[in-house]
Amino acid sequence: MKAYVQIHKSDNVLLALRDMKKGEQLQTDGQTVKLKDHIKKGHKIALIDIKENSSIIKYGFPIGRATKDISAGEHIHVHNSKTNLSDIQTYSYTPVFEENPFPYESRTFKGYRRENGSAGVRNELWIVPTVGCVNGIAEKMIQRFEKEIGDIAPFDNVHVLKHQYGCSQLGDDHENTKQMLLNAIRHPNAGGVLVLGLGCENNELSVLKKALHDTETDRVKFLESQSVKDELSEGVTLLKEIHEAAKTDKREDIPLSELKIGLKCGGSDGFSGITANPLLGRFSDYIIAQGGSTVLTEVPEMFGAETILMQRAADEEVFHKIVDLINDFKHYFVKHEQPIYENPSPGNKEGGISTLEDKSLGCTQKAGISKVADVLKYGEVLKTKGLTLLSAPGNDLIASSALAAAGCQIVLFTTGRGTPFGTFVPTVKISTNSQLYQTKPHWIDFDAGRMLEDNISEETVLKEFIDYIIEAASGEFVNNEKNDFRELAIFKSGVTL
Repeated sequence: MKAYVQIHKSDNVLLALRDMKKGEQLQTDGQTVKLKDHIKKGHKIALIDIKENSSIIKYGFPIGRATKDISAGEHIHVHNSKTNLSDIQTYSYTPVFEENPFPYESRTFKGYRRENGSAGVRNELWIVPTVGCVNGIAEKMIQRFEKEIGDIAPFDNVHVLKHQYGCSQLGDDHENTKQMLLNAIRHPNAGGVLVLGLGCENNELSVLKKALHDTETDRVKFLESQSVKDELSEGVTLLKEIHEAAKTDKREDIPLSELKIGLKCGGSDGFSGITANPLLGRFSDYIIAQGGSTVLTEVPEMFGAETILMQRAADEEVFHKIVDLINDFKHYFVKHEQPIYENPSPGNKEGGISTLEDKSLGCTQKAGISKVADVLKYGEVLKTKGLTLLSAPGNDLIASSALAAAGCQIVLFTTGRGTPFGTFVPTVKISTNSQLYQTKPHWIDFDAGRMLEDNISEETVLKEFIDYIIEAASGEFVNNEKNDFRELAIFKSGVTL
């Protein structure tokens, strides 16, 4: 494996592919660069002398500026660089489109066709609490149900979408909770749902029931715990009724055009923007070429790369939606008197990411080169095929839950540091480096680091990844499912009563 890489021909930095010692000499384009510092794997090295206040270029774009003169061979990081970003900006629509390089293929996955025409990649039985107070009751219901029923087939799993909200909330927070739960109840990965309330919460069961009037009633049941003597027995009875209604469910061939895939990253490192995130970008373009849909979120991690997405807006209406997406989130920071660019995280910095532009330019590569077809507010569901942007924060659990609630059947999650969690749909972890994959095989599902560390071609890794995701969509459990790590995290911004 090479010791370094220059990602783009116009970059004035190199990326270390291994830990490097002070005094090592690098040969690049007939030029010798002698290292003036010890350089950690994933960190940046000055390729040329960079003057104070001059731009530091990575991925072919500025990722910040030098805060002092930097000599060729020096380590570039938070000690000598700073973001170029400022607060609210104005933008203009200057579209730049590239042709999707992937042909259409008549491939399918084995999924579940629902009565309303949607397609699921799992057939699961969920208890969706209206309020966090009944999480424990729901768990006991499942334990008794599984003991009494014996075989849960044709369900792949039975679990609770535990959350802490549903009461003591006002305004947008209350609406967010209600909408996220409604979206989960309607999700095609659910073959059946028991909506479980307490009876005194402001997220009223009757309101949810009214909103779900068009949902197939033999698959969605409702129970208010305070209104019955023995809520456990009542709940188990309802779960058995849903199980009986689902007994004939079977997987069938469904075209890839029915896939809706969420794109997320967390615990990023210096390799995220050159291995795993570009892999997801190519996969996104492939799925879109098949007529499918992908969704990119983490709005604060678009800051600094938003103009690239704006150039790809399908039309001027979508462009203005992207502008609102970016500026609305900046106003959210300002409203709470917080710095807009308080990013990257300590873990990102340890992995070699120095500024938000550095992080964002790597992050947005998950969206490939396709046009941006639509923009969704938090809590909205997919309406358009192709690439969609979704409003949600960068927080891993909240953003992944937002992707699932938007209708994504699978979330793809790239990471350089590693994380075990999963949201309430299969959450596929893709490592940016092979060391993480080898260290945490019980967390990580796919190793994208092989493109650098084993010199395997992008085309080969992409083909393997496409095959792997089709297998996962067809029922192969991924690690968060094997570990039974599932979370529903809901965005909160206001007062708690």
